[in-house]
Amino acid sequence: MAKPVSIEVWNPNGKYRVISTKSMPGTRWINLLIQNDCRLEICTEKKTILSVEDIIALIGDKCDGVIGQLTEDWGEELFSALSRAGGKAFSNMAVGYNNVNVDAANKYGVAVGNTPGVLTETTAELAASLSLAAARRIVEADEFMRAGLYDGWLPHLFVGNLLKGQTVGVIGAGRIGSAYARMMVEGFKMNLIYFDLYQSTRLEKFVTAYGAFLKASGETPVTWKRASSMDEVLQEADIISLHPVLDKTTYHLVNKERLAKMKKEAILINCSRGPVIDEAALVEHLKENPLFRVGLDVFEDEPYMKPGLADLKNAIVVPHIASASKWTREGMATLAALNVLGKIKGYPVWFDANRVEPFLNENAQPPAACPSIVNAKALGLPTSKL
Repeated sequence: MAKPVSIEVWNPNGKYRVISTKSMPGTRWINLLIQNDCRLEICTEKKTILSVEDIIALIGDKCDGVIGQLTEDWGEELFSALSRAGGKAFSNMAVGYNNVNVDAANKYGVAVGNTPGVLTETTAELAASLSLAAARRIVEADEFMRAGLYDGWLPHLFVGNLLKGQTVGVIGAGRIGSAYARMMVEGFKMNLIYFDLYQSTRLEKFVTAYGAFLKASGETPVTWKRASSMDEVLQEADIISLHPVLDKTTYHLVNKERLAKMKKEAILINCSRGPVIDEAALVEHLKENPLFRVGLDVFEDEPYMKPGLADLKNAIVVPHIASASKWTREGMATLAALNVLGKIKGYPVWFDANRVEPFLNENAQPPAACPSIVNAKALGLPTSKL
């Protein structure tokens, strides 16, 4: 028998039983559920990552839907348990769903929600922050000051890289990659080289227009180039930011051979998925090339780092906080809750998962739709015409 898991209960007499495996930011998501006759149970167990057994105990004998986290293993066992309890709705509080076996969800008729459309600018901002921190050695300098080592200005003290006029490289020019590129081009007047299987016409037009503005103002215009290969970006860019999806083709996309193609003083940023970098190879490259720098928000074996990474001064590491702005995290919680609520209520799926502003307007009721269901087609769910 599964061990009981501690919970906090909202609206105990609600008709629909919804579980949240973690407390989430904000209160709007809670209010939306209880206003729609849901009994909400929030897990308060003092564990960072819940086990499959923990979540099965939470689901119990009757459960209409679950809001979960990307650290949880949602596969055959959990979807079977949810289905037995009468549940037909699950949502990750994340845009990614590598932790979810969608085929298993389809087998048991469970809708799988995610939360795109709300993380773009926030994630791009962190990638830009890591870029600047690495270029100007901010973390090293902060540690130096806190250690009481500063005894006066010196010409060579923490000399870093100027961004203006340098080249920023983007691997994967989707929404987040393009937003990051715009920040670096407009914010620091960097030239752009990008690689993507699809042409990013809007990004190219933006850089062209900004270049024309700079030229009209008497400044050197910025330029853009769509690379014919990823290796071309690695060889030419001074800063490279990774924004691909994670699949079989992008696992260890950046490996020992590709690291060797990069400039000796290049900066590599990853706010996408940890396994796109061969982290062990990266550690060795950082050791052998002290002027090479990296900024990482994600890791290959998260939450763990490969041995030696934490000891390197030319590595900035942060704990998967790319989406951690108040507005974004509260929005993610709201979208996840509305995915579950919408499926329970029999609502259709929203017509565009990246146009989620109507769901986030706190001064109005959200649309009667599920914001984003990744397996809607497989389950034959209708689409909203709103």
